[in-house]
Amino acid sequence: MIGRILRSADFQRVLAAPQRSRSAHFAVHYVASGPSTARRPAAKAAPLACEPVAPQLSPELSTGGAPQGPLLVDESLPAAHEPPPAGHWLGLVVPKRHAKRAVTRNLIKRQLRAAMLHHMASLPAGLWVVRLRAPFDRQQFLSPASEALRECAHDEIAVLLTRAARSPLPATPRPPSPPGARGRGRAAAG
Repeated sequence: MIGRILRSADFQRVLAAPQRSRSAHFAVHYVASGPSTARRPAAKAAPLACEPVAPQLSPELSTGGAPQGPLLVDESLPAAHEPPPAGHWLGLVVPKRHAKRAVTRNLIKRQLRAAMLHHMASLPAGLWVVRLRAPFDRQQFLSPASEALRECAHDEIAVLLTRAARSPLPATPRPPSPPGARGRGRAAAG
């Protein structure tokens, strides 16, 4: 099963990584980690005793004896220090400027999800973002959901993910050198 990337912070993190594979219309980005989790809100301090706005009204809530409902979304998430389970997460970026009609965008997204399921066994676990980086030629593909467009997108995506599976994992990035470090080396050598 493939999870979906939902948080914009995860999209930004993956898109900041170098491209893993690229074709005429698509680019694939990859980060070897799981999605981020929401931070839990800090514990609330004890409520301050305050004077009622209207002295004739009771400051007690009418829902004091109500049964406790299900957990809130943030309360049901694992703690931020726990590593997320290993797996594949997919994010799709199909902008309107490259695919004007919703029919075309949906066709491309369906093709991308199906190809990712097909190639999942050969791809390393982590966050994957596939983005449409150039439009398909409207002169060549007259109908937005034509069989020709479907076949063209399918073939290109298959090649793209096969290349992404074969490319080596990205090296861990080196920390940036301090400012002026390059100038000192040249001055010392010369």
